[in-house]
Amino acid sequence: MKCFNYHEKTKLNCEKINCRYWLDSKESQMCCLNLVNKKDNFTLENVGKLFSVTRMRICQIEKRAIEKLKNIALNKL
Repeated sequence: MKCFNYHEKTKLNCEKINCRYWLDSKESQMCCLNLVNKKDNFTLENVGKLFSVTRMRICQIEKRAIEKLKNIALNKL
């Protein structure tokens, strides 16, 4: 069983602060994967609040990530 599945099932908070998925949110047992799986509609503003940055900054990061993915996809064709 994966770590995030275990914490979601048992409702115990994760203590692995060094984990790349760790998030200071008891609502999600301290795991961003659990939080995303719970939300039907996760907005850029929601993400910004989690990381204490603006919605606009998240939008900038999203656009840059999409560009990188497009470049990777085009290079593999």
